[in-house]
Amino acid sequence: MSLVAFRFPVDRLAGRRYPEAPHPFRSEFQRDRDRIVHARAFRRLEDKTQVFGEGFSDHFRNRLTHTIEVAQIARTAASALGLDEDFTEALSLAHDIGHPPFAHAGEDALNAAMKRFGDSFDHNVHALHIVEYFESRYARFPGLNLTFEVREGMVKHSRDFLPGERPEFKEYLPGLRPPVEAQLIDLADEIAYNTADLDDGYSAGLFSIGEIAASVPGYGSLFGEVRSLYPEAQDGILFQEALRKLIDLLASGLIEGTRDAVAASGCKDVEDVRRAGRRLVTMRQDAAAATRQLKDFLHRRVYSIEPLQAERRRATDQIWRLFEHYVQSPERLPEPHLGRTARLPLHRVACDYIAGMTDGFFRRTYAREFGSETPLNG
Repeated sequence: MSLVAFRFPVDRLAGRRYPEAPHPFRSEFQRDRDRIVHARAFRRLEDKTQVFGEGFSDHFRNRLTHTIEVAQIARTAASALGLDEDFTEALSLAHDIGHPPFAHAGEDALNAAMKRFGDSFDHNVHALHIVEYFESRYARFPGLNLTFEVREGMVKHSRDFLPGERPEFKEYLPGLRPPVEAQLIDLADEIAYNTADLDDGYSAGLFSIGEIAASVPGYGSLFGEVRSLYPEAQDGILFQEALRKLIDLLASGLIEGTRDAVAASGCKDVEDVRRAGRRLVTMRQDAAAATRQLKDFLHRRVYSIEPLQAERRRATDQIWRLFEHYVQSPERLPEPHLGRTARLPLHRVACDYIAGMTDGFFRRTYAREFGSETPLNG
């Protein structure tokens, strides 16, 4: 079953905040995708931690390579379902640009610091601010002037919100679901990071193939298949062969599960999707079970290990300290950030500045501001 009837109709685009003439060769979503790729915030993802910091290996994923993997999976699903691939790709490439340095530890630290002022930090809100204000590439308007649909998908890709629940998102149709293309991103993201973290964890020597197979039966059966096909192959190669099959299982489960859910929903078009009682992008039952098993295994054998926990504690402590430093000594903020304090609270400016840093720039800034003290991962 093709979902072409649910493909977002480009003739019903809500447009851009600042009107622009159409391009003769590129669609609006292709233009959005290209603007995201050329943004500084997108390039900075290369030096932002995914899970493992630079102290572990040069071969592990960073936030940029993770984003590319999400885009691969999401675009494949969109193509198989007959949806708009360019819309899906633009959302995939933008979904993490609001993340601060040091992965989720950085986000948690900034959010906790902001709570002291009755405020908060959310990487989806920050991503919206990046594309609306912080990127400066055009003389005619601030930000990237992305289409409404891409901006809506950025703030709704991982969750919906009700009217009044998120005042900062009030223009993005609260109470309504996003198009199917936007709904794809969250599960494509989940497939990408679960399988990548399994790959990186195995490469780090945190567990054996046998331990994975015992905890994740879906992976175990796939490993049995490849071992029977390639009995002479080394374990590392067998692991990769089984991992490829696992990615295929999960991505196929996403495609087929979504087809079935849409067929069972009674929806007829994009507007029906918006008013559906739940999200329609889902996984086939076996793929969903494998995902749950994989997430549980990774929490036990990767995310909770002491070296990563110690790195998170250092990141949290140093982000807190640098945040307090800027709040107490705003003259240390560089322009144009210092200039923003004339119209925004100081704590928000300090938070935004730190959130935009790469891991490496944070380390250099921390070392400069606090003298000879050893920076994170130093």
